Amino acid sequence: MDDILKIRGLIKIFGQTIAVDNVDMNIKRGDIYGFIGRNGAGKTTLIRILLGLCEKRSGEIELFGSSNLFEGRDKIGCIVENPAIFPKMTAKDNIIAQSKVVGIKLSEGEINNLLETVGLDFSMKKKAKDFSLGMKQRLSIALALVGNPEFLVLDEPTNGLDPEGIRDIRNLILKLNREKDITVLISSHILGELHKLATRYGVIDKGRLIKEFTAKELDEKTEDGFEIKVKEADVQNTEEFFKENNVDFTFDGEKLKFIISKEENSDEILKQITSKGVIPTAYGFKNVDLEDYFMELIGGKHE
Repeated sequence: MDDILKIRGLIKIFGQTIAVDNVDMNIKRGDIYGFIGRNGAGKTTLIRILLGLCEKRSGEIELFGSSNLFEGRDKIGCIVENPAIFPKMTAKDNIIAQSKVVGIKLSEGEINNLLETVGLDFSMKKKAKDFSLGMKQRLSIALALVGNPEFLVLDEPTNGLDPEGIRDIRNLILKLNREKDITVLISSHILGELHKLATRYGVIDKGRLIKEFTAKELDEKTEDGFEIKVKEADVQNTEEFFKENNVDFTFDGEKLKFIISKEENSDEILKQITSKGVIPTAYGFKNVDLEDYFMELIGGKHE
């Protein structure tokens, strides 16, 4: 998989504030890259630099293999801050207006296909001012898709949406990625909104990209499991028992806690270790909350 975006040593300073602090980032073709950070962490500034809306202080950016960002601009669709929607026009007329801005003539069939793709084909006569927030966001994505971009950059597209609206946007992005092979950079300040959507994640805090991980790695960190706490004197016997019986586990030495994979039969394991004389001091299922994990990340507790 080739890189659509490469960023090396990117820095942006506003006055005395370092908004983007020596960021390195790669986004590969086919990725849905979840860009996570609190409000003011640097997400929008980095995106604006990428789109040529803001000048960098220093650093290198390659887009589609070229350091001349203007060469690849026609391959990018974007939503940044407040999208330009004409409220007194229908979704169809908004798309026609956008096509004129980018210098593309769309056929009636192409316009209808765009509306169908984003789920607005049922509201052909309704004006945008009468749309729900979720419908407006889907229209914004339709406008970003004019010109058939290869790379979609979405700055907080789920912000303010209700759970149904978030689900609709998530499903739409998955559809665009899987069916049209569009690579996506999507930002949010809520990790849970991008869970089961992004294939890779980058966490930014105070301008620094502090951690990147895959969807699989996130699931491994936050998936359900079964915790068994034991006395220090029982640690060795418990660990030997697990290894002898091929039990999938990890061990937290600080808390004297074994974490067993959710695939294991926890009831049977408890029964067997107690028969060996190991009496757990506590046990039960665990589940790391996604937002707790995010807060721990930006607090430096997860390396």
